[in-house]
Parts: sequence; C-alpha cells; structure tokens
Amino acid sequence: MIDVIQVDLPSFGCDAGRPGIPVAVHEARLQAAAERMGRARLDGLVVYGDREHFANLAYLTGFDPRFEEALLLLNADGGRRLIVGNECMGYLPDAALACDVERFQEFSLPGQPRDQSRPLGQILSDFGIGAGRRIGCVGWKCFSSDRVPGGPEAIDLPSFLVDLLRELTGGPDRVVNATGLFMGLADGLRLTCEPEQIADFEYASAITSQAVLAVLRHLDEGVEEADLEKHLDSAGLPLSCHRMIGFGDKARRGLASPSNRRAHLGDPFTVGFGVTGSLTCRAGCVARGPSDLPAETRDVFPRLAANYFDVVAAWYEHVRVGATGGEVFAAAESRRDASLYDFAVNPGHCMHLDEWVHSPFSPGSSVELRSGMALQMDIIPVSKGPFCYVNAEDGLVLADEPLRQVLRDRFGGLWRRVQARRAFMGDALGIVLDESVLPLSNAPAYLPPYAMRTDHVLARR
Repeated sequence: MIDVIQVDLPSFGCDAGRPGIPVAVHEARLQAAAERMGRARLDGLVVYGDREHFANLAYLTGFDPRFEEALLLLNADGGRRLIVGNECMGYLPDAALACDVERFQEFSLPGQPRDQSRPLGQILSDFGIGAGRRIGCVGWKCFSSDRVPGGPEAIDLPSFLVDLLRELTGGPDRVVNATGLFMGLADGLRLTCEPEQIADFEYASAITSQAVLAVLRHLDEGVEEADLEKHLDSAGLPLSCHRMIGFGDKARRGLASPSNRRAHLGDPFTVGFGVTGSLTCRAGCVARGPSDLPAETRDVFPRLAANYFDVVAAWYEHVRVGATGGEVFAAAESRRDASLYDFAVNPGHCMHLDEWVHSPFSPGSSVELRSGMALQMDIIPVSKGPFCYVNAEDGLVLADEPLRQVLRDRFGGLWRRVQARRAFMGDALGIVLDESVLPLSNAPAYLPPYAMRTDHVLARR
C-alpha cells in the first residue's frame, strides 16, 4: 500500500569539492577509442562538438567547446588533433593529453577574424584523411530506422563537414556514423563509468538534489518562479540543461524556464535542475494536503501520486546488474494505472555528462544492464484527466561486487553516503534495492506530493 507518511530526510552530505577526472582516465579513453576504431575497420574518427552537443568530446578530452564548434581527429595509430575556433584557443585540454591543436576560424562566431587558419580540407588531409580511407563520424545521435534518409548510417554532423569528408575519401560509403562506439546500448564506451567518473557524478547529484530540496523548502503561496531560481546553485558545475520551474497551467510545459509567475494554493508545480552528470526533478502540488487542491483534482491527484510512486518503487526494485531493460519496463508498466496516465517517454534511461545518452527501457528490450552504468529514474506521467503532475527524477549507478569493492576502498565518503541512502529508501520508504544499485541523490526517491509539507512523503507501507 502506498501512503503519505511523515519522514525526516537525513542530511547525507557530499564531498567538499568536485572530485574531477584525472588525465590518466582521459588517456585510457582515447586509447580505448582507438582500439574500437580498429575493431570497426575505421581509419579515423571525427568527433564533433558544439555548445549543446559536447559530451563525446568532453568524455575523451575533458574539453567542451563553449561558444564554438570543435573537432577531435583520431587515427588508429593513436594520433590526435583538436581543431578549435578563436575563443577556445585559450580554453584547451590538459597538455598532458598531447593533443595537437590547430585553429580553424570558421568554427568561431560570425564576424570574428578569419585570417589565421588554413582551409579545413588541408587540415583534414594533413591528418591522413584521404582517398580510400574509411572515416567514422561521431555526433550525438544513433539512428535506428529508415525514417531519415540513410537510415542507421545517416550522419548528424553539419553538412559542410560531411560533404568535405566524402569528397576527401572518395565516396559517401567511406564516411559512416560511428556515434554508437560511444553511445550504443550494446557496448558504447560512455555507458560504462570508471570509479572516478562515478565519484564525479555522485558529487554532481548531491549538488542538484540539494538545490531542488532548497526550492521545495522555500515554496510558498505567492512566491515567484524567478525568486526560487536563486536556490538552484550549481556550485560552479556547468549546466546540462536550462533551469526549469513552473506553476499552475505553465507546469504543462515542463521544459519551460522560470518566469515571474506566482504560486497559488493548489497549483501543480515542477522544478528541474541539471548539471553535467546529474539531473534532479520534482513535481507535485503547491499544497499542504488534499483539502488545498481545487475541486477538479481533489480526487484524482492523490490516486495519481500514489500509483506513480508504486511504479517508481517497482522500477527501483527491478533495476539491477544482469536485468534487462525490458524486464524493468515490464515491472514499471505492470503497476501503472492506465486509466490515470501514460508514460511521456521511456521509464528511465542511461545518463552521463549529457542528461540522456540512450535508453534500454522499452517493451521487450533484451539489453542487459551492466556494472558501471549510470541510470536515471525518469518516469514522467501524462495525466489523462484534469491536469495534475507528479515526478521524482534521480540518478543511480549499477555496480557489481568488484566495482563496489573499488568504491569502498578508494571513495570512502561516497560509499558511506550510498549506504545511508539505500538504508533510507528501504527503512523509511519501503523500497528494497538490489545490492548492485547505488543511489547518488541526496533526495533518493523522496517525494512530498503536497510540497508545502516537505516532511510528508509518499512511501510503501
């Protein structure tokens, strides 16, 4: 049975500062990419990045292009060259990675100088991209159907790059989509996290969850969305998406940025906050209990919220190392009250520096969940009746016993916090996790549906 009970959320804490990723980890990733390139019979990789689509480039080098575009060229011999615009010349990866760097000013913003760089064709040719070579393009999307021209081999890089690569190599069949090397569900490099990356993500999750908790604790009648935004403190971490806060009917537009709209008693509300490596969302009602709800939702919202939490609990209790995405999907779907809501998207997904990498959670999916995967409990209900909303997104990592032992030995603070979160979920909320599930959030499955009573949360009794 799901009910609202009084619970004190512990203060789980976090590291004093961001753990970060050592250069040695980036070097190992670059070498792994070169090895995968050889297995895929590729002579080179062209890894594209821009401000929005930075994650594969940052995964390899620790560098994101900020205002501009950038290219990382890799060859099977381990050669690497980073091509950047004007402003990124002062913002480059650690020199210990030994990336050759060249300025290509067409990657710069419009109107900036263009007189200090060679033509892109010369740069690519000098790196060995030429006739007969087979080149893999790494963008940000793996295509899975023929709904776009080219189907799975369609390439999402800008056409001026793809056209040039095809010209240099001698034909369109020499230039292929290689994004799956990093983002593919079967064995994408970014779907398995190193211990250092897990520690970094745990810190990021503490930051986003504590910020969302601060918003909930300052929620009150009459407060403006924009006034609450100041509590979404990133602690200096780069954002993975814009900040989201919405009241009332505006909460239907879940991705909307904060405005001057004020909270009214009974309003639906939503808040979402993401930095690289973590996103935390919560949604519910601006209320202290059912009596504060408008007449049209007073009956349906308590039922929707309780069923939603039942689905969330089933998801958490079925996710584990060795389970398939289809099994977790079926467990969540089996608890959903189809008369109340639909799932907006997949119930959960893989996450990394970007909030959504790919999702194994689909009907019948045979993708096996693996140790080192970072996952997001991301179940978004779309109400079928009068509009109301509830949500509780957080991140976790799966770890088998060898990985857990490494985390115990090398990241003691992280390990203690993870165990405290697991205990809270089991003892206070009635959600019993498999031993391979390591919750990263400082608000693990914590969901006060009537958000002006933050000590009254949904739980299984």
